[in-house]
Amino acid sequence: MQLEADELAGAVARLKRAQGQIGGILRMIEEGRDCADVVTQLAAVSSAIDRAGFAIIATGLQHCLAEADADERERTLAQMEKLFLSLA
Repeated sequence: MQLEADELAGAVARLKRAQGQIGGILRMIEEGRDCADVVTQLAAVSSAIDRAGFAIIATGLQHCLAEADADERERTLAQMEKLFLSLA
């Protein structure tokens, strides 16, 4: 299933922020910052990436339910469920 870029703008913005956070984490490690601070930032990035993935899946589900015929809908729902479980 193809999704339009404008449908995923929120997920793209979240991933760009996560990209910036990862750069910050690398600098923290290079500077020898406290382990707890680094891990806290890693957890935040991980959560942001997960939320972006769930947003993409939710958009795909909406797209699937709105536009697919019955056979295609069933196949796409199975794909989306598999993708959702891969993030869980």
